[in-house]
Amino acid sequence: MTMSSLIASCLIAVLTVGLAAPRAVQAAAGESRRGEVVYQRCLACHSLENNRVGPRHCGLFGRRAGTLKGYSYSTAMKNYGVIWNEKTLDHFLENPMMAVPGTKMAYAGVKDTQERADLIAYLKKATRDSETCK
Repeated sequence: MTMSSLIASCLIAVLTVGLAAPRAVQAAAGESRRGEVVYQRCLACHSLENNRVGPRHCGLFGRRAGTLKGYSYSTAMKNYGVIWNEKTLDHFLENPMMAVPGTKMAYAGVKDTQERADLIAYLKKATRDSETCK
Protein backbone atom coordinates (compact mmCIF):
# COMPACT_ATOMS: atom_id res chain seq x y z
CA MET A 1 0.00 0.00 0.00
CA THR A 2 1.39 3.35 -0.98
CA MET A 3 1.58 6.27 1.40
CA SER A 4 -1.09 8.21 -0.53
CA SER A 5 -3.52 5.25 -0.51
CA LEU A 6 -2.88 4.79 3.22
CA ILE A 7 -3.65 8.46 3.85
CA ALA A 8 -6.76 8.21 1.68
CA SER A 9 -7.95 5.14 3.63
CA CYS A 10 -7.41 6.90 6.94
CA LEU A 11 -9.24 10.00 5.69
CA ILE A 12 -12.20 7.89 4.58
CA ALA A 13 -12.27 6.15 7.97
CA VAL A 14 -12.18 9.48 9.83
CA LEU A 15 -14.94 10.95 7.67
CA THR A 16 -17.09 7.85 8.05
CA VAL A 17 -16.77 7.91 11.84
CA GLY A 18 -17.38 11.66 11.84
CA LEU A 19 -20.54 11.26 9.80
CA ALA A 20 -21.77 8.43 12.00
CA ALA A 21 -21.31 10.37 15.23
CA PRO A 22 -24.49 12.48 14.90
CA ARG A 23 -26.51 9.25 14.59
CA ALA A 24 -25.06 8.00 17.87
CA VAL A 25 -25.98 11.27 19.57
CA GLN A 26 -29.45 11.13 18.02
CA ALA A 27 -29.97 7.54 19.22
CA ALA A 28 -29.40 8.69 22.79
CA ALA A 29 -32.11 11.34 22.47
CA GLY A 30 -35.47 10.27 23.84
CA GLU A 31 -38.69 9.98 21.88
CA SER A 32 -41.75 10.69 24.02
CA ARG A 33 -44.11 8.49 21.95
CA ARG A 34 -41.91 5.46 22.56
CA GLY A 35 -41.53 6.54 26.19
CA GLU A 36 -45.28 6.46 26.67
CA VAL A 37 -45.17 2.75 25.83
CA VAL A 38 -42.33 2.21 28.33
CA TYR A 39 -44.34 4.15 30.95
CA GLN A 40 -47.03 1.44 30.83
CA ARG A 41 -44.69 -0.64 33.04
CA CYS A 42 -44.68 2.14 35.63
CA LEU A 43 -48.48 2.29 35.91
CA ALA A 44 -48.56 -0.66 38.31
CA CYS A 45 -47.24 1.70 40.99
CA HIS A 46 -47.28 5.26 39.60
CA SER A 47 -49.54 7.65 37.74
CA LEU A 48 -49.03 11.17 36.46
CA GLU A 49 -51.72 12.81 38.59
CA ASN A 50 -52.12 10.75 41.77
CA ASN A 51 -50.00 9.11 44.43
CA ARG A 52 -50.36 5.35 44.39
CA VAL A 53 -47.88 2.78 45.71
CA GLY A 54 -45.31 5.22 44.30
CA PRO A 55 -45.53 9.02 44.16
CA ARG A 56 -47.22 10.86 41.29
CA HIS A 57 -44.95 12.01 38.51
CA CYS A 58 -46.66 15.30 37.82
CA GLY A 59 -44.24 18.09 38.69
CA LEU A 60 -41.32 15.67 38.82
CA PHE A 61 -38.72 17.76 36.97
CA GLY A 62 -37.07 20.29 39.22
CA ARG A 63 -38.42 18.69 42.39
CA ARG A 64 -36.03 17.49 45.10
CA ALA A 65 -36.22 13.72 45.60
CA GLY A 66 -38.33 12.63 48.56
CA THR A 67 -40.17 15.93 49.06
CA LEU A 68 -43.59 15.59 47.40
CA LYS A 69 -46.17 16.54 50.01
CA GLY A 70 -48.70 13.81 50.72
CA TYR A 71 -46.45 10.87 49.90
CA SER A 72 -44.64 8.76 52.50
CA TYR A 73 -41.07 8.30 51.24
CA SER A 74 -38.43 5.99 52.63
CA THR A 75 -35.77 7.64 54.75
CA ALA A 76 -33.26 6.73 52.03
CA MET A 77 -35.20 8.69 49.39
CA LYS A 78 -35.72 11.64 51.72
CA ASN A 79 -31.95 11.74 52.23
CA TYR A 80 -31.08 11.21 48.54
CA GLY A 81 -31.16 14.94 47.98
CA VAL A 82 -30.97 15.15 44.17
CA ILE A 83 -33.09 17.43 42.05
CA TRP A 84 -34.90 15.37 39.40
CA ASN A 85 -33.72 16.15 35.89
CA GLU A 86 -32.75 14.09 32.85
CA LYS A 87 -29.37 13.09 34.29
CA THR A 88 -30.52 12.20 37.81
CA LEU A 89 -33.54 10.27 36.50
CA ASP A 90 -31.37 8.35 34.05
CA HIS A 91 -29.05 7.28 36.87
CA PHE A 92 -31.91 6.35 39.20
CA LEU A 93 -34.03 4.54 36.63
CA GLU A 94 -31.15 2.35 35.50
CA ASN A 95 -31.10 0.61 38.89
CA PRO A 96 -33.21 2.29 41.60
CA MET A 97 -32.17 -0.03 44.42
CA MET A 98 -28.49 0.52 43.72
CA ALA A 99 -28.84 4.27 43.20
CA VAL A 100 -30.75 4.68 46.47
CA PRO A 101 -30.17 1.71 48.78
CA GLY A 102 -33.24 1.49 51.00
CA THR A 103 -35.67 2.99 48.49
CA LYS A 104 -39.20 1.60 48.54
CA MET A 105 -39.01 1.27 44.76
CA ALA A 106 -38.37 -2.46 44.50
CA TYR A 107 -37.87 -2.48 40.73
CA ALA A 108 -34.83 -3.78 38.89
CA GLY A 109 -34.76 -0.73 36.64
CA VAL A 110 -34.81 0.11 32.96
CA LYS A 111 -31.53 -1.34 31.72
CA ASP A 112 -31.82 -0.26 28.07
CA THR A 113 -30.29 3.20 27.54
CA GLN A 114 -32.69 4.10 24.72
CA GLU A 115 -35.75 3.01 26.69
CA ARG A 116 -34.63 5.18 29.62
CA ALA A 117 -34.12 8.15 27.30
CA ASP A 118 -37.57 7.58 25.78
CA LEU A 119 -39.19 7.25 29.21
CA ILE A 120 -37.54 10.43 30.45
CA ALA A 121 -38.65 12.30 27.29
CA TYR A 122 -42.21 11.11 27.89
CA LEU A 123 -42.17 12.06 31.57
CA LYS A 124 -40.79 15.49 30.75
CA LYS A 125 -43.48 16.14 28.15
CA ALA A 126 -46.38 14.53 30.04
CA THR A 127 -45.66 16.23 33.35
CA ARG A 128 -45.16 19.58 31.67
CA ASP A 129 -48.38 19.33 29.61
CA SER A 130 -50.65 17.90 32.29
CA GLU A 131 -53.22 20.30 33.68
CA THR A 132 -52.72 18.96 37.20
CA CYS A 133 -49.07 19.99 37.18
CA LYS A 134 -49.78 23.70 37.19
